[in-house]
Amino acid sequence: MLATRALTPVARLLLALQALLVLTGGAVRVTGSGLGCPTWPECTSDSYFPVDGQAEGAFHAWVEFGNRLLTFALLFAALLMIAVVLRAGRRDLRLLALAQIAGIFGQGILGGITVLTKLNPISVASHFILSIILIAAAQSLLTRTKSTRISEPRRSNYLTLHTALTFTVIAAGTLVTGAGPHAGDSETPRLDIAVELVAGIHGYLVVALILLTLIGIYKRFSNFANNTQKLLAIFLGITLAQGVIGYAQYLLGVPEGLVILHLLGSSILWIAAWRVRLTQFYILETT
Repeated sequence: MLATRALTPVARLLLALQALLVLTGGAVRVTGSGLGCPTWPECTSDSYFPVDGQAEGAFHAWVEFGNRLLTFALLFAALLMIAVVLRAGRRDLRLLALAQIAGIFGQGILGGITVLTKLNPISVASHFILSIILIAAAQSLLTRTKSTRISEPRRSNYLTLHTALTFTVIAAGTLVTGAGPHAGDSETPRLDIAVELVAGIHGYLVVALILLTLIGIYKRFSNFANNTQKLLAIFLGITLAQGVIGYAQYLLGVPEGLVILHLLGSSILWIAAWRVRLTQFYILETT
């Protein structure tokens, strides 16, 4: 059936677009384009599109507007996902598909709040955290379309802790961002905390995550007919790469290119962490 064959490609597209939204959001921030469109939902007070002669500059306006357009591409992909799920008769996927729609509308609202509050760092962080949640949901959707469910899944305290610590590492990274130099606009206030302090906390959490991952690689998951250790090894490699990028960022004064690369890495890291967590319930591929 065509709809059944389309489930995995459409779910993969949805996941890719969710990750891309994080990347384009980072581009908005590091280029100082956060208020390129100073109003919401319009770009200017009298136009939904950038117009010639904007005070913010055409470049900043189009960078911000491009990020907004991606939300519409995401919405289209999510609607297509629902149509394919219904056509394929996959009732088990309906809630996750509908959650993508709800989350995308939530992103639109949070995006508006972020603009209207002049890029308040808490709003910016909330925007990012919602993306992380939606990426996890999209990965779950993708996994369900192409993986075999374990007949008697059992919960693992280790995997729950591993996922929670990964999320904590990413959340701490948003505090580093909120206190750091890339605000999205030169006049945006920063979090009133020392960036060295939160960067140090973030670094120690990364070390704890690496150690926990090493424990998992050498742990026997007797309750799982799965490849959890292999996926943990993949996760470890991504974590180490992220650590190198993050440390290089710190040493080099947070250059824009490394910030965007680190943001991309955070999305990939979270996808890898969520794949590990899903081994409680599904037999996943390691490729």
